[in-house]
Amino acid sequence: MSDADRGRVLRRRHMHERQAVVFGVLLAGLAVAGVGAAAVYTDTINLGVFDRGFSSPAPTATTADQAVCPPAGALPVSYDQITVTVLNGSGAAGVAGQTATDLATRGFVVAGTGNATTKLDGTVRLSFGVNGIAAAYTLAAQFTDPILTFVAREDAAVDVTVGSAFQGLVAADAVTLDPTVALTGPEGCKPVEELLAEATTAPAAAETPAAPPAEG
Repeated sequence: MSDADRGRVLRRRHMHERQAVVFGVLLAGLAVAGVGAAAVYTDTINLGVFDRGFSSPAPTATTADQAVCPPAGALPVSYDQITVTVLNGSGAAGVAGQTATDLATRGFVVAGTGNATTKLDGTVRLSFGVNGIAAAYTLAAQFTDPILTFVAREDAAVDVTVGSAFQGLVAADAVTLDPTVALTGPEGCKPVEELLAEATTAPAAAETPAAPPAEG
């Protein structure tokens, strides 16, 4: 074999080696991207708009789930004025992320997703404070059999905890909200002022007496 032939053979070999390295790197990158996408979808990790680095702390209920009435004359809130955090209390992976996507598609503002501290044996729980009552009632129309829980918080955001019985949002064309008709609460609900007054005047828990000093 002449020197020229040997040179051509070496150049082809080097070119094939470089191609093998390039293709190997590309395949490895695609594999990493696929694993990352699967992790995001299953709530193993959260990225982008749905990640604010938290699972919301368990809210402190002030009224033992006593239903609070919407403010008198309050109309449904525009979806794009309602901020929600979706928490997965179902025990199944990916539910919070999918629910957040569905709510965002309807125009709600999703602040983030995360895992609930405890499992919820129901469809969905909406946790809200004094400034989020109308928003919670508007959001409740998107779900079947939601539990509305009034908690101690000052902002107008609503936490959505998805439970084990959750089957998805109510169909958009089946949402029973009229922007010109005032919101109504369930039978037996109480005005927020009454609930806050009850919470303020509730007797404090009795202190446990200190144990007597041990005898020497």
